[in-house]
Amino acid sequence: MDNIRGSAWMVLAMLGFAIEDTLLKTATASVPVGQTLMLFGIGGTFGFLLLTWRRGERAFTPEALKATLYTRAVFEITGRLFFLLSLALNTLSSTSAILQATPITVTLGAAVLFGERVNWQRWLAILIGFIGVLMIIQPSSESFQVTSILAIIGMIGFAGRDLATRAAPPALSNMQLGVYGFAVLIPTGAAYSFWSGGFVWPDLFSGLVIAAGTLVGIGAYYSLTVAMRTGLVSVVTPFRYSRLLFGLLLGFLIFNETADAMTLAGSAIIVLSGLYILAGHSRLKVQTSKRLRERA
Repeated sequence: MDNIRGSAWMVLAMLGFAIEDTLLKTATASVPVGQTLMLFGIGGTFGFLLLTWRRGERAFTPEALKATLYTRAVFEITGRLFFLLSLALNTLSSTSAILQATPITVTLGAAVLFGERVNWQRWLAILIGFIGVLMIIQPSSESFQVTSILAIIGMIGFAGRDLATRAAPPALSNMQLGVYGFAVLIPTGAAYSFWSGGFVWPDLFSGLVIAAGTLVGIGAYYSLTVAMRTGLVSVVTPFRYSRLLFGLLLGFLIFNETADAMTLAGSAIIVLSGLYILAGHSRLKVQTSKRLRERA
């Protein structure tokens, strides 16, 4: 039952993130990207502050000044800014598809930075996964869009954030990390707004869309936290890929987008490669646990 509940929470989280993407993409049609990012950061910071205080935790602790948190902030800024730029300038379906390479990139980073064991089969799966990304962006074809590079940079930023989160002090809760993650978006959005042309006064519709995107994003983040703490990680994590399905569906329903055959094929390759890597990681954990029990 824990696995079922955890999987359900994960699907709910991915639906929330897909809706958040849709709302923020809609907002950037009338509100500059930097300002949208700043308002999103303000709302998210306030929301996670409330959640932190509700848990009886202090929002800021000495652990927040560790070097790992500064690294995480840099990757958070990179991921959020470039992903939002990609949402504003590229299709939702293509951006969502490229984002699915995040788990593959995290596996690569964990092997390089943390020395995690990766056998040749998983290295091959990583390579095939990145071939899927190339199929989506089609760099040598007439349909190539430079804006797809924004999604790739955003995806690398999110992967770096996940790796830095793994190395963050264990004393920091997910809610505290949420505060820090959203807080850095406020000066980032403000600085980008000044650099790109200043601010505009959002109309009522745009303001409500950004507010709704922020609320949904907070709910999605909370759902993701519950999912990762309910059931087996190896069972729950593969449901992250449901975000791609929601992204493709919302792109079609809201923005009248249609994914071409190469995008669909590349998406399938990324998902299958990621699932293979997750399955291999699960088998490795089982084997390691078995050896430890035998030694005991």
